[in-house]
Order: sequence, then C-alpha cells, then structure tokens
Amino acid sequence: MQRRFLSSVSASAGNSKALTHGRWSVKQVKKSNFKSALDEIRTSIDSSDFVALSLQNTGSYAAAWHRVSAIDTSHTSYFKAKYAAERYQILQFALCPFSLSGPKLTVHPYNFYLFPRDELKLGMPSYSFSCQASRLTAMAREGFDFNTCIYEGISYLSREQESASKFLSGNPILAEPIAAPSSPSTVADAVFVGRIRSRVKNWRQSCLDSRSKTGDDDLVSSLRKLVLGSEQYGSRLCLTIDVCSERQAQLILEMLTEFADDVVPLLMASKGRGTQAIRAVFMSSKEDMDLFKRELQDLENEDNMRVRGFREVIDLISSSQKPVVSQNYLSDFTSIHAKFLGPLPSNVDDFSSSLSSAFPNVVDLSQLMKEISPLSNISNLPAAMSSLNRFFAPVDVEVANQGSLLKLDEGHEKHGQNVVMTSQLFAKLSTIQRSHQSSVQSNEDLQALASDENVKVWSKNSRKVSSENLVFIWGLAKKVTASMLKSVLQKSHDVFATQKFDVKYLDRSCAVVVFWEKGSSETFLSAVNDEEKLVGSLREMVAEGLRVAGYESYKRACRLGFWEADLADSLDRTLESLDADSDADTRPSDISWTSELAINFDEL
Repeated sequence: MQRRFLSSVSASAGNSKALTHGRWSVKQVKKSNFKSALDEIRTSIDSSDFVALSLQNTGSYAAAWHRVSAIDTSHTSYFKAKYAAERYQILQFALCPFSLSGPKLTVHPYNFYLFPRDELKLGMPSYSFSCQASRLTAMAREGFDFNTCIYEGISYLSREQESASKFLSGNPILAEPIAAPSSPSTVADAVFVGRIRSRVKNWRQSCLDSRSKTGDDDLVSSLRKLVLGSEQYGSRLCLTIDVCSERQAQLILEMLTEFADDVVPLLMASKGRGTQAIRAVFMSSKEDMDLFKRELQDLENEDNMRVRGFREVIDLISSSQKPVVSQNYLSDFTSIHAKFLGPLPSNVDDFSSSLSSAFPNVVDLSQLMKEISPLSNISNLPAAMSSLNRFFAPVDVEVANQGSLLKLDEGHEKHGQNVVMTSQLFAKLSTIQRSHQSSVQSNEDLQALASDENVKVWSKNSRKVSSENLVFIWGLAKKVTASMLKSVLQKSHDVFATQKFDVKYLDRSCAVVVFWEKGSSETFLSAVNDEEKLVGSLREMVAEGLRVAGYESYKRACRLGFWEADLADSLDRTLESLDADSDADTRPSDISWTSELAINFDEL
C-alpha cells in the first residue's frame, strides 16, 4: 500500500515567496573531512523525513538519439540510461536530508566530491571512464575544481566489489560459526579429516603444555614450535593448515568445532582462488577469546569503512528507509546502482526489483511536475521553480547544518545549491498537491512501473500510439526536411494518401513515421521489402538507398548496445546482426507520442 507523505503538508497564509534560490550554506565534503562528517550526516538523515539527491556526471547522452524521448518505452529508456550510467563517472553527489512542517522546510545540504581511486590496489573500481568535452567545459565555466576532485575526491567500492575485496585483499577473515558438523561423505574425506584432527590435537596439547612449562629456554620453546608447526598470530599461538579446495576448507572448519572452547579458526584468502589456508588460533581463556573476536571485528569495521568510502553514505540512506527525492529518477538511480550496488541488470524489471531492495521509497519529481499543467513541459529546476511562483504555496527554507563551509568560489557550490532547490521544489509541489495521492513509490509500485509500457511524457498535446505503428526511415540520398519528407511519402504509396501520419526526425540520419491507423505500418514495411510491390517514386527512393524498420529493430538496437553516433548506423547494424534475440520481449507497447519531443531536422 502506498504511503501518503504529501497529504500531511499544508500551505500557510501570507504572500507566496519567489522560488529563485539564494546562497545557502552547503557543506562541502572531501576525503580529508569525510570521516569526521559521517556522524553528522547520519544524524541529519535520522532526524529528517526525506532525502533529496542530485548527481553531476562526466557525461549524459553521447548522441541526440541516445536521449530518452517520446518514442521510448520503459525498456528502451532503461537501455539508454544503463548505457550512460556504465559509461560516465559521478564526480559530485549532492545530498540533502530535509523535513517539512507546514510551510517550513528544514534542510541539511552536503556536496561530496567523488573519484574512483583504487585504494586497495585490487583493480577496483575501474580505472577508466568516459567524459564528454561539453560537460567538462560547462563544469569548468561554473568554477568546478578538478584538482580537488582528483586528489581529494572520496573513493568507494560497490557492495559487490566489497564482497570480492575480502578475498582479494588476503586479510584473515573470521570464519562463520557452523551449527552442526556433517560427517565426511567419502573415504578420502574421512582420511583427510582424521589426519588434520590428529595434527590439531597434538598442536593444541602443546599449547596447553606451554602454559605450564614457563621455565623452558627460548631454544627449546622454538624447537617445540618448529616440530609441531606452531606459529604466532600477534601474541597468540596459531597453526596454519593449507587447503587445496573449498571442500577441504569446509571439512576443516567442521572438524575444528570439536575444539571451539579454545580455538578460533580464521580463513586465509588467496588472491584469485578463494581460501588458501585455515589458521587456527589458540585462546588462553574465554575472556581472551571474547577480546580476540572484538579486536578482529574492530579491525574489520575500520577496514570496511576505508574500503566502502562514500558508499557508507549510500548505505546510511538505504538503511534509513526514508523516501528519496530525485529530479531524474532513471538517470540518477541507474548511476547509483552501477557505482554503489553492483552491475546493472539486463532489463528494467530486474533493475526495479534490485533497486527497490535498497531504496523501497522513491519520489520522482518529473512525475509530480507532469501533474501540474504549467510544469508539464519543464525539465530543469530554475524554470520549474520560476513557473511555480503563480501558485499560492509559500515555503520557508531553514539550513540546519550551518558552518564548515569550504572557502570556494560560487561555481563549486552550484551543485549543492541544486539539491536544496530540489528539496524546495518538492515542498512546493507537495503543498500544491496535498490533496492528491502521494507519488512515493513502494516496492510493489516499482515492480508495476517496470512492467508498464506506457511512457509518460511531459507534453500537453501527447497521443497514445502503439509501437507497432512506428516505422523508422533512413538512407535517403538527399537530405530533406521533415515537411518535405512527409510530402514525398504522400506521393510514394497509397497508405500515405489514405491514412493520417506524422513524420519527425530523431537525429540527422533517421526519421520516424507515426501512423494513426492500425495496420498501416505493416502495409508500408511490406511494400518496401517486396520488390514486386515497388512502384513509382517509392521504387526510386529504395533504389537511392531508402531503408525502413519497425519498432522491434529499434528496441533490439538498444538492447544489443549498438550505440552508434547516428541512429541509421545502429539500425543498419541491427538488421545485419545474426543475434537471434530470443530473450527480447516482442509484445507491442503503447507510447505517448508528442511532436514537441521529437527532434526536427529543420532545427538541427
């Protein structure tokens, strides 16, 4: 069931304040002050009702057709966002826990500098990522300090990378307790366990004897340790048992439960091949064992914090279960998943399922803005906030975490200012729509969204159309405008003369034809692909290089990752591909077509 967060927000009397942002004190966090800021960040999240976020990446979409547009279903939108998230790097992550109480908005803004530094020398995270020159130029104009980002940016590992790093680092790992040892399943297992048990018994007895034989000189003590294979782990005696497989490691751990009163097993990992050895550490008493385990846990916690880096903040947000507010849900959360959780799933359904396990409550501001007529075509914060001035819904902003602001130029704080504006915009929209149902999406809602093929587009003049009614056209020898192409098509085939259709360019290389009558697209595709049906100007166009494809070819190009600069080249690769595409969903999808979101060739 959806939770109704918006209904509790009320408007207050008084004049509506302008939503153009001021100069808020945004705390800048980098590697040098990250550890000291964590407790404050944790408190800010715990004391707030919502968490807003905003990301600054090294790029977004490399080509015009790579952008999510009116023709994209939830599947193709996800493929595009996935490609960008895997390609570009997050350099700034702005975070703003906030609370609403009537017209009062209390914010705790932070701006983090990130850089994927390989702290453990394990090859994680990736050494390389792509950058768009236009994006870096824009950041430089805003005053972004790339030196601070590269040298002082906070590193991180994703949850999956952290799990792998425990074995790649070679550090001892405290073995998980085994409830009930199982008996060896083969004769070889029984012989192996018996031999190791005898060795451990002799070693353990020598450890017990050494406590009572304090008068032995150093030579005798050293010889005894050498004969029995005993070593030192810090100040404690230990025995290292080499293993050749995970099966052997499991058998030894089960056998060591017999000595659990005074022996603690540690897993010794080998880079690239799992467990290398089991190290049995002798404890002098129950108190010594408790102290040893606490020491190991403290060391692990300290090492984990160093390994996780900025992901500590992601985990704080996730564990809080607070609703997360984003201006661009798909772009932001594919980046967050790829960098901090693990590799992105292959399809939008699995992505929504995976993401909702970490972030069950998500607020997409684009959906809130779509419900208000003046904001339906607005896609940036300043324009949306300026447009909202016509509504009577005042919001007073109070910055709770004042101080600790680095002495930076205005451009360095710009991204942090944006996340405060995101919080402010949400508060304004919440006040306006307080009687509407909340747009907070629960786990079940995200699952439903993933399966919903209706793409919601910011437009007042959109029309529902099945993806079956779309045909992609490219390869014309002579470049023509959209209106000229529509005129040429009207004369090329009866389907254009008798049926209504629309034509728009998606980039310089390819146009899309939208038929408003069912079956028209199949008629046209069949005519182009059947030489016997080619007549008149249509035959001439095909002879000049005209190529056509249905929506499934476009969807397949996105799924297969054919991200060429020109859509025409991607569709060519798709038609020539021998991939059977057996896992693809071939069901038709409804999209919300709007001429305003298609790229007009005349305007390029």
